[in-house]
Amino acid sequence: MTPRPSSSGSEPKKKAAKKTTKTPKNTAKNTAKNTTRKSAAGTAAKTTPKQSPAAKNPAARTAGAPPREPAQEAAPGRGPAASPEVAVAASSPSLDAADRERLLAGAHHDPHSVLGAHRVPGGVAFRAFRPYALAVSVRSGDLRIELHDDGDGFFSGLVPLREVPSHRLLVTYDGSVQEVEDPYRFLPALGDLDLHLIAEGRHEQLWQALGAHPTVHGGVAGTRFAVWAPNARGVRVAGGFNFWDGTGHPMRSLGSTGVWELFLPGVGAGELYKFEITRPDGSRTFRADPLARRTEVPPATSSVVHVSEYTWGDAEWLARRADRPAHEAPLSVYEVHLPSWRPGLTYRELAEQLPAYVADLGFTHVELMPVAEHPFGGSWGYQVTGFYAPTARLGDPDDFRYLVDRLHRAGIGVLMDWVPAHFPRDDWALAEFDGRPLYEHSDPQRAAHPDWGTLEFDFGRREVRNFLVANAVYWCEEFHIDGLRVDAVASMLYLDYSREAGQWTPNERGGRENLDAVAFLQEMNATVYRRVPGVVTVAEESTAWDGVTRATHHEGPSGFGGLGFGLKWNMGWMHDSLEYMSHEPVHRRYHHGEMTFSMVYAYSENYVLPISHDEVVHGKKSLVSKMPGDWWQQRANERAYLAFMWAHPGKQLLFMGQEFAQGAEWSDLNGVYRDTPALWQRDTHPSGFSWVVGDAAEDNVLAFLRLDADGTPLLAVSNFAPVVRSDYRLGVPADVPAWHEVLNTDAARYGGGDAGNPDPVKPEPQGWHGRPASIRLTLPPLATVWLRPA
Repeated sequence: MTPRPSSSGSEPKKKAAKKTTKTPKNTAKNTAKNTTRKSAAGTAAKTTPKQSPAAKNPAARTAGAPPREPAQEAAPGRGPAASPEVAVAASSPSLDAADRERLLAGAHHDPHSVLGAHRVPGGVAFRAFRPYALAVSVRSGDLRIELHDDGDGFFSGLVPLREVPSHRLLVTYDGSVQEVEDPYRFLPALGDLDLHLIAEGRHEQLWQALGAHPTVHGGVAGTRFAVWAPNARGVRVAGGFNFWDGTGHPMRSLGSTGVWELFLPGVGAGELYKFEITRPDGSRTFRADPLARRTEVPPATSSVVHVSEYTWGDAEWLARRADRPAHEAPLSVYEVHLPSWRPGLTYRELAEQLPAYVADLGFTHVELMPVAEHPFGGSWGYQVTGFYAPTARLGDPDDFRYLVDRLHRAGIGVLMDWVPAHFPRDDWALAEFDGRPLYEHSDPQRAAHPDWGTLEFDFGRREVRNFLVANAVYWCEEFHIDGLRVDAVASMLYLDYSREAGQWTPNERGGRENLDAVAFLQEMNATVYRRVPGVVTVAEESTAWDGVTRATHHEGPSGFGGLGFGLKWNMGWMHDSLEYMSHEPVHRRYHHGEMTFSMVYAYSENYVLPISHDEVVHGKKSLVSKMPGDWWQQRANERAYLAFMWAHPGKQLLFMGQEFAQGAEWSDLNGVYRDTPALWQRDTHPSGFSWVVGDAAEDNVLAFLRLDADGTPLLAVSNFAPVVRSDYRLGVPADVPAWHEVLNTDAARYGGGDAGNPDPVKPEPQGWHGRPASIRLTLPPLATVWLRPA
């Protein structure tokens, strides 16, 4: 391992270097066989190339040298044993020219086969590749053997031993001697089952196999590095521990899996690293680890060796979250962009403020806009480069765990945006990762995302599907995430999405469906629901795709099985209802159908009604600013709209900040919602909804009943006109003796005019709206009222 500056606070501690003089040539005189070692070393010396000045002194390297890394570790073995005197020709321990050239070029697929210690004719050959070292010796028990300097950082020696001994290396640099483990004496630290599952594309906990993992291997502490790069000619590990010079730390290829592996003794948590990949054309590129579980704070791009030390306290939450399916439970979601909710707060600071705020508002869940690492903050996280790492902008992964834990302890579920549709083209991340298209599709037309200048994943490649499916599982298992809102599903499902004729090729059936993406989404949903009870997946899908929330094994009219999502965003309702609300009340009568059309298809999927970040950015104005009228009317409109939304079949999502329409805090909406099963228990069944009046376009009035599993009703009435309507008659069931108002958005405490129905309202035997009884209500202007049986 090359020496490191003592000022590097994140580096693991090492044994203090001995202040010794240069190791003498006759150090090992205490064994009778050193003459054999000397003669072998001498033979090798005849072909030793002259060592360059840079190789003699690490400080002689240029300051602009790219990233590199160190190594250490020892493997089990028996102590030195003298070889019997046999008539066998000793082989030269030095490397042949081809191996030397490949190692120097970073293009050796199996460095462990030539470096380290190996039995050869005449004994055991020791070989080390230590660029910038002045001398290297092998220590095994009391035996110390100086290796011959073969030039260019290579050292070798032949020792007449019967078995390969347990040993360490003494590496001399200018001014210091370091005793380190030999990383090339270890067997692979990745098991056969891991490799089999990776090759099959079925490793559901892929993050435990690939990436950087501090571990004890062969009795030695260090870090196992593993990366999938099947097109690479060679891969080396570079990092702060080897001055970002990976020359001396080549990885080995583990057969046809395309996985490269290296165990580096002495490297621990907190170390920075990247992979130096030699591409098929011989050029080299430094890449962040696709499976890194921690990263540097952007704009820095290195990966960080990480091990979690967090102890969870949300066992009670996890034990009961699967008690009720999401579509049969209250689910109102507060969408949050963590870096800008209250700017400047860390994960742990957010954990002290966000749970209390959300609990006060009465939301059942938060939905976090993407927290996976991304280089450009302006993307809000939707262009991900670190799919397995929470963004370091707000803290480390355990800090993020703390935030999730605190939300759970406050009774709040945590959904997160997940972005498997595409990734950015940054040349240190996934794009052409090993020199050829790997994570992206090999067809340029299918690789390039037409809208965002990014690359689409190759969903047909089993290793890529595995990377993404395991990533979905990872967030749920490692961070206790309760659900994934999958971004941009529509762009994944269609080959012609945002493409013109000639820019796409039909599938094998002649259609425009992306069959690979369909199979991926089905596999992801099936795997997540099987492995993590109680989670929910939510599709941001804006088309009429059949069966987004249908089970994957149930085939629909289109011939496809369902995609298997738990819920789907109802983009049609969102567009139609916002369009209606944006009109002046006098014109709303001409757009009445925009508020009623959603009930035509309300039970075709399990829906979420979203007023998300997408609707209040890029000049679209905030929710209250979309409303017509003066200051008071805008806020009255928004209150009426939100209460209509919360009573409509489906779950609700509201982007942060849109709750500010009222003058005073308004948490009653969610409070009544959670306490009223009629508003959520039958969201996905037609028996849970019944129109009272849906055609009162001239009045701008909508009224309907919601019913729970026992048939207990809630009456929701919205008056989207700016006038009070007194004695407004509505048909109601005859078996409810009286109704009382439980929510009125015109109440004075919300900033309204306080018109309404303060006393219980009794039905009259006069039939109305096709019902046997009716009630007369005062409908406040630009308001929604909810009434329950008294």
